Amino acid sequence: MIKLKHRSIGFALGLALACSPLALESAMAKDLLVIDLVNEPSSLDPHRQWNPDSYYVYRNIFDNLLTRNDAGEIVPQIATEWRNASDTEVVFTIRDDVTFHNGEKLTAQDVAFSINRIIDPDFGSPQLGQFNKILSAEATGDHEVTLTTDGAYPVLLAQLVKLSIVPKHVVEAVGNDAFNESPVGSGPYKFGEWKRGVSVRLDRNDDYWGDKGAFPVAEFRAVPDAATRVANLQAGETDLAVTLDSDLAAQLEGSSTAKALSVLTERIGYMKLNPARTPFDDKRVRQAVAQAIDKEGIVEGLLGGYDAPVSQMATPSHFGFVEGIEGYPYDPDAARKLVEEAGATGKTISFATSPVFDQRIVQALAQMINDTGLVAEIELTDMATYLQRVQSEPENQPYAAFGRWSCACQDVDGVLHSLLHSSSSWSSLRDPAVDTLLDKARNTLDEEERLAAYAEVSAYVAREVPLVPLYQAAIIYGAAEQLDWQPTANESMFLNRMSWSD
Repeated sequence: MIKLKHRSIGFALGLALACSPLALESAMAKDLLVIDLVNEPSSLDPHRQWNPDSYYVYRNIFDNLLTRNDAGEIVPQIATEWRNASDTEVVFTIRDDVTFHNGEKLTAQDVAFSINRIIDPDFGSPQLGQFNKILSAEATGDHEVTLTTDGAYPVLLAQLVKLSIVPKHVVEAVGNDAFNESPVGSGPYKFGEWKRGVSVRLDRNDDYWGDKGAFPVAEFRAVPDAATRVANLQAGETDLAVTLDSDLAAQLEGSSTAKALSVLTERIGYMKLNPARTPFDDKRVRQAVAQAIDKEGIVEGLLGGYDAPVSQMATPSHFGFVEGIEGYPYDPDAARKLVEEAGATGKTISFATSPVFDQRIVQALAQMINDTGLVAEIELTDMATYLQRVQSEPENQPYAAFGRWSCACQDVDGVLHSLLHSSSSWSSLRDPAVDTLLDKARNTLDEEERLAAYAEVSAYVAREVPLVPLYQAAIIYGAAEQLDWQPTANESMFLNRMSWSD
């Protein structure tokens, strides 16, 4: 773990700061870390969200049962150790030295409550598909929780790194909506204030049981325009900015005040095609879209070579990545012929996206689709609306949608099950054979059986094209030159793993 140092005031912050009231205030506050996100969080309740901007914020408020270190290894957090009592029971030992931000002790009852809350279908967590193999959680001792699963669950630990612990007594007393407005966790930072549409302030938890943050205050701001995020960074108004593209990253080259930080992630850029809606109920049209997309051109021409083309919904860092899977080759002429054969020329399809995604890629994809003879109409909505649409019933989902998926678990179960299984709200596919393969893979501890099942599913995706895998995404951040931080493949932003060097 990185040793952290306090940020100090420096006159050398520059004259540019003097021109900006916000930047001057930041400098005078000395230990204020300002982070520009794309959007404000959709929720600060960790069990009610599934998007990066929410995760960046709330993950610093809450502790999880398990976590990953910077090397990607699963390590203890609230659970200190665990053992398999049987193929369907895992017993976790819970820390006895953790308090919530309101001063109450974190107990085994809170852990059991958190797990049972997120698996309750009536609660409606968008993360349910990641945890629905868990049948129940029970406090079986003062510092012990036993999880019971529906059969063997090989991905359990990898999924539990995402499960945050909430205080049972607070949630039950105030209700879900009020808890979201003023969340209480046990993490290294406390919730301070949420100015809707503007910013979220977190205050350092000086009583934190683990490594404490270097910055007494962190402010997450909603700045939808990427160029503005870079301008804020260069002016000294921002210390960290998320989701830059390669062109904006190039603007930071040679800067004495800011730098670009990049890492290949487990996130996959993809296009989702809806087989429940015409014309994508015809495999020829789905194949045509796959053959119309120039993945290499997108990566090299638009993404600056930071990212890597993929032919399956997995990266080499995932368990379940299969060597040798190849999709349809890039062939725009063949794509046009397929659309003509299917009688789909001139058909209009809605193409859903959100400002959180790189619109240069969306525009390029839309043009490639148009070149087949289809007519792609881009539907740009805020992230909350986008999520609502792509998680509706298949016949109500968009014809096509651009997405970037990460399960933060490094196991393809968290990708393929969520995007393809008929029980998942994210899936527009209804294929019993695929369901059977995905169920088989998540119900055995035999790694060879799992890999064989995933190989069949990936071959199905390459052949039937309910999804078009595009690229393994790199994430690019802009950071103040003095900020010491190493981004990780799982895209976590732990404030207590950052420090400041004057």
